[in-house]
Amino acid sequence: MQISRLDRQAAGIALCVVLAVAVLPWYAIQDGFWSTGWLRDYPLSGDAAPALFLWLQGRNLWLLPVGVLALIALLAGLRGASQAVQARLLMALGLLGIAYMLAQGFLFGLRGWNLAWLAELFGETEQRQFGMGYGALVAGAGFLFLLTRGLALRGMVSGDAFVAGSLGLVIALTLLFIGLPVLQMLAIPFRGPDGGWALAPFVERLVDDKIWRVACFYSRSTCGVAWNSLLLAITVGVLSTLLGLAFALVLTRTGVRFRSAFKSLSLLPIITPPFVIGLAIILLFGLSGNVTQFVAAQFGVEPTRWVYGFTGVLIAQLLSFTPIAFLVLIGVVEAISPSLEEAAQTLRASRWETFKTVTWPLMRPGLANAFLLGFIESMADFGNPLVLGGNFNVLSTEVFFAVVGSQNDQGRAAVLAIILLLYTIGAFYLQQRWLGRRSYTSVSGKGDGGMHPPLPRRIAWPITVVTAIWGLFTIVVYLMIVYGSFVQLWGLDHTLTFKHYVHAFKIAYGEFGLRWEGSAWNSFWTTIQIATISAPLTAAVGLLTAWLLTRQEFRGKQAFEFGTMLSFAIPGTVIGVSYIIAFNVPPIELTGTAAILVICFVFRNMPVGVRSGIASLSQIDKSLDEASLTLGANSWTTFRRITLPLIRPAILSALVYSFVRSMTAISAVIFLVSARHDMATSYIIGRVENNEYGVAIAYSTVLIVVMLAAIGVFQWLVGQRKLGRRGGQQESTTMIAGGA
Repeated sequence: MQISRLDRQAAGIALCVVLAVAVLPWYAIQDGFWSTGWLRDYPLSGDAAPALFLWLQGRNLWLLPVGVLALIALLAGLRGASQAVQARLLMALGLLGIAYMLAQGFLFGLRGWNLAWLAELFGETEQRQFGMGYGALVAGAGFLFLLTRGLALRGMVSGDAFVAGSLGLVIALTLLFIGLPVLQMLAIPFRGPDGGWALAPFVERLVDDKIWRVACFYSRSTCGVAWNSLLLAITVGVLSTLLGLAFALVLTRTGVRFRSAFKSLSLLPIITPPFVIGLAIILLFGLSGNVTQFVAAQFGVEPTRWVYGFTGVLIAQLLSFTPIAFLVLIGVVEAISPSLEEAAQTLRASRWETFKTVTWPLMRPGLANAFLLGFIESMADFGNPLVLGGNFNVLSTEVFFAVVGSQNDQGRAAVLAIILLLYTIGAFYLQQRWLGRRSYTSVSGKGDGGMHPPLPRRIAWPITVVTAIWGLFTIVVYLMIVYGSFVQLWGLDHTLTFKHYVHAFKIAYGEFGLRWEGSAWNSFWTTIQIATISAPLTAAVGLLTAWLLTRQEFRGKQAFEFGTMLSFAIPGTVIGVSYIIAFNVPPIELTGTAAILVICFVFRNMPVGVRSGIASLSQIDKSLDEASLTLGANSWTTFRRITLPLIRPAILSALVYSFVRSMTAISAVIFLVSARHDMATSYIIGRVENNEYGVAIAYSTVLIVVMLAAIGVFQWLVGQRKLGRRGGQQESTTMIAGGA
């Protein structure tokens, strides 16, 4: 019987699983994923032995079914069975392989049985195993793709193997690196004192008065952290979306000068390491701040602590999160078809009526996504409330103190995380209701030779003034940051010096060449490496997910979409702790490695790529994809040659955001760094704790320069989106750091 192309592909996948069992080390290499030292003792060493050699030595025989299933899949592919039989067989083998690998991985650990009831049932066992390595990784992926290949043969997602494989991969990664850690963390409050399951501990923590107190609504007392967080998140979500939209409109719809400077100013806050903006605001508006002292001297106003509380946190978060809204909205504003606006004006609509009835409704996907991201970022942020919160407590800081403070109450932290999760579910639901099922397509396969009309004066002037004031304020904040890195002691001794830079980044030349003697070099190079690896992976996973959500129909789409947002909704502190709990023991041992940092960044930052991609793809007519498929291109070719060039602003925003957040994240990283893999933000926090503010600010200044340069590189690599419009708007202006 002749073997079809699909049979050959299935046989190829099965062959990879067989080779993983027979050739690759099954367990994790102790020296790290990229180490090569294991080759010296390969293949007989226990650490580097493939599963086949372990069987030949009479060890770990419970792995034998994995090889048997792989051989059956290989023989089935070579035999060339009918499509229906092949589909059922591949689905069965894929499911069995995945289920068996997970079961054996979670049953046996470093000390035998991982589950106490198994030890009581069967007695103690001498069987031991480490975390999964190369062989297990390839075998698991192979079984997954056998399953998705079988589903495609059964007609899932129109029988497209690429779409089925992509969907299966994203779902598996989301469940593994978001669902598993979060579920393990959230199960903690339901554990009683004896280790059994109980509801009472959860209810007791949930009804805590510190969480739900409503005294602020009828007195001058404070409210609970749940109400504080909700009020702050809604305010930040609305204002950051409006400010981001203002910057996007000014850059794309007005003739404002110094456009490159505006672009850079709008993004400076997002590339700032943690705590620096808060410290700069304190030095400007604190009791001894420059602005406070100037106002007191000139107008006799008594200094107060107004900056410590809701207002100060609001200002800091707006500085931090407005750029996220800008990144999402500028691509959306650009993609609106000028012909629609010209048609409205042809029908004698004024500029204001055109903006209100045509332009504004078409921006709704971008506005909704920008608000959702601002809302979630505010909920999850703990750095700014920690520095500026004062007596204004929020859920994220309470989670932090519950985990690392004197309380050491992981159950309370988990309850607070559940509340954060419920808030996010509510925001996500309201966003979907507001968007409804309307169409927002504005980029189609038809030529568009129009130009965007100028903004109405009643909009153009106010937003230009607002963005100019905000830009000036941003300049002042960053001048304070740069100045602080060149003074002896920020706020007290302003003698100019380079000593902080020398301490952190000293380079010497000796007999054997350059020596990196500065105390910051180790964390600096590690951070660059981790961020460079994480950024393209984050963009790829996020945009692929957005494409699946907007271009494919499958059951459970809304649940899948919410699952991709889950890690963004939970504070980084909880993510860090949950990763420690989930990945510190077999079957997946990652703690202390660079891999856990990369994985954390990829799935922590992925939602921005997803939301930005959805906002851009919502404006691109599906007829472009359908035309490509009709002409014989497959889904992968269509995605690569049609979709990707049209969503370049989303690609750029995903790359920029993921790279910058990998460089500046702190809440999750602080739990995951190790002596071998230290990160810039943990180094900066260490200097702040030791009152070495000059070194911390100097390091932060260097990181800002590096990130600006990296944004320029990403801009050059991604290129520009061409939408075929007249005049100066032929190419997309979504070049984020034009002045960098």
